[in-house]
Amino acid sequence: MQTSHLPRNLLVFGRLLRRLGIDVHTGRLLDVLEALQHVDLGSRDEVYHTCRALLVYHHEDLPIFDRAFEAFWMGRGVPVRGAALDDRQDDELARNDAEAGSGGQDPAYDTAPNQNPTAGDSIDDVAMPTWSDAAALADKDFAEFTVDEIATARLALERLVWTPGERRTRRWVRGHGSRVDLRRALAKSLRTGGDVLSLPRRTRTTRPRSLVLLCDVSGSMERYSRMLLHFVHALSRRHRRVETFLFSTGLTRITRELRTRWLDQAAADVSRAVPDWSGGTRIGGAIAEFHRQWARRVLRGGPVVLLISDGWDRGDPIELRDQVAWLQRSSHRLIWLNPLIGTVGYAPLTRGLQAALPFVDDFLPVRTLSNLADLAVHLNTLASRLRAQRFGGPGARPWTSPVPTRSTPHRNASGIS
Repeated sequence: MQTSHLPRNLLVFGRLLRRLGIDVHTGRLLDVLEALQHVDLGSRDEVYHTCRALLVYHHEDLPIFDRAFEAFWMGRGVPVRGAALDDRQDDELARNDAEAGSGGQDPAYDTAPNQNPTAGDSIDDVAMPTWSDAAALADKDFAEFTVDEIATARLALERLVWTPGERRTRRWVRGHGSRVDLRRALAKSLRTGGDVLSLPRRTRTTRPRSLVLLCDVSGSMERYSRMLLHFVHALSRRHRRVETFLFSTGLTRITRELRTRWLDQAAADVSRAVPDWSGGTRIGGAIAEFHRQWARRVLRGGPVVLLISDGWDRGDPIELRDQVAWLQRSSHRLIWLNPLIGTVGYAPLTRGLQAALPFVDDFLPVRTLSNLADLAVHLNTLASRLRAQRFGGPGARPWTSPVPTRSTPHRNASGIS
């Protein structure tokens, strides 16, 4: 399977344009990367006009861009009709294009064998990958991902939408609710000599429900920790109200570190902040520390809690059971994500999991991109499903059930599967 080179090609192309005097910053390259997911990469005109519309802001830069685009993406030394560069710019273009196109001098660009662009190549022959690369990885285990596949998966994660519903606050405002606004009714009656002619209503305001992530980074989770860090970073960027904690033998809050836009910088900050990465596992003790230090601050308003762990625990199962039960009572929904679900022969047979699962609302897999897409759909439909369960209707279940249902969402086609 051909690996994805689109992000790296755009990076080198942006450097080339900057050296030729066109102001191209990283934000514009990210816009181009997003826009190219919605055009036909096999069409030269669509790719050209997409890049030109987002990267060129001055009319005098058009000839330079045309020559750079033709040379970089279609082959070296191919002139563009009506485009002309002076000798200095032409030499600079040839030198930079030779560095970038050959893959021998620029570390940000690494061409595969037989992928050096030539004058006769089409845009498909110059390693211009499509979004289908992510579809090919949809059911591949995170533990088997290569570096290039992780980069492709990161693009897929950034497209997912996470909307775990809204919650009602205690604040009342004007609206069409069921409660009468007596204060406004009396104020209006002063204009009519004390006669109440209308009964204004009020309703409660709503806020997006927050997310709390508790992620296991112990030694047994090492194969999945890197990919899950991409997931957590993408989730933090897409959803504004996210609190994230990593735990092994202790607990570390990394919400501030994940606010960095660049993943590499965020990963470096997280690695410095977490002293026990790939250490032992004490899930119950870590959740107890979370309750002592952070529960009053981050569990207000009933957030949705995502507990990501394989369940291997060296602590006391009774402590884990009590802490998970307390966490469920304090949250709107407690979802345990386990990367081992779906592997051959796996069953939740550890003493800690056996003790904790009766207090978990959903026990779901998190080992492939399809699992994360299913999780996004699960969260996005959570509010409507809970409303149906409360008032009856399709899919409703009795609230008197002693053990919460461990649901597995249906497969979907949310961009990557």
